[in-house]
This record gives sequence, C-alpha cells and structure tokens, in this order.
Amino acid sequence: ERARAGLFLSFQSPPDVPGVKNNLFIRTALNAQRESRGQPPLDAFDFLTSAKQAAKALGLPEAMLGRPVNEGFSGGERKRNELLQLALLKPRLAILDEADSGMDVDGVRALVALVRELRGAGSAFIVVSHYQQLIESLEPDAVLRLDQGCIAESGGLDLAAQIARTGFARAPAAQGA
Repeated sequence: ERARAGLFLSFQSPPDVPGVKNNLFIRTALNAQRESRGQPPLDAFDFLTSAKQAAKALGLPEAMLGRPVNEGFSGGERKRNELLQLALLKPRLAILDEADSGMDVDGVRALVALVRELRGAGSAFIVVSHYQQLIESLEPDAVLRLDQGCIAESGGLDLAAQIARTGFARAPAAQGA
C-alpha cells in the first residue's frame, strides 16, 4: 500500500522477513507501484537487470538479491538493502529513520549520494538523524527539533550545529532564540 501511494518508510532496525526473497519482495512492491500508475509490470529479467545495477552502485553484493529479506544480514547490510529498495522504488516521499545507524562510512556516502540523486529527480525526504555530519551532507531545506512528538524548533543547519553543541534538552530561554 505504501509503494502504491509513493511512500517509502525505512526503519531504524529493519526486520527480517523469513521465506521471502529480497528480489521478489522489491519486485512485488515495484510492480504494485507501477500498477497504481497504469504502467505494465516489470518482468523478472528487466527487474533483475536494474536491481543488479542498483545493488552494485550501493556496494551491496548481488547474491543478497536471492536471499530472504534481511535474514542473516548485518546491520549495515540491512541498511544498504533499504537503500536498494529506495533506489528502485523512487518514491515521491521517503521517511528515513536513523538511516545511518549501523552503517560504515562508505554506506553513509552511498546514502547521501542516493538521497541527492532522488531529490534531484523530485523525491521529498524526511530524515531522522542525530549525526550532524550526515545532516550537513544532505543539505536539508529545514532542520527540526522534536520534543515529545511535537516540533519544538525549526531552522537551518545552524540549528543542527547548536543542538550538537548544547544537546536536545533546552532551557526555555534557548527555545526562543
């Protein structure tokens, strides 16, 4: 349903989906999305060709396409697998929750490159992160600080830098600044 609506949601800790092969999972979501747009489904050959190219670009071994979704994957592999899904689905809106969690420096670079590419193609992103360098690399339109589920402050990269210096807990006087 999310794929049909053009929405992509990543998880801080992506779950295993035992018994469902990665390539079948992604192709099913992609074809559901295509169906909702009135486009014909991709056959297995065309899908696999694009999936292999995307996996290579993200540093994900091609063999992972044939394995059950996230089963036996390391934390970084799970995150790169989500990036593969993101790259192939090209959603209108992607919500990335701690997308850098468990990733090595090359994985974070792949994340930044993919987000930039998809933003350039018109996708919108909401990225949840505590990693200032990632926030700066993504060059966001806005930075928000949440407090108890509500937006407590909004600003630009200066707000991210201020939070990095002072932390999330803020004195009432600092909130008005």
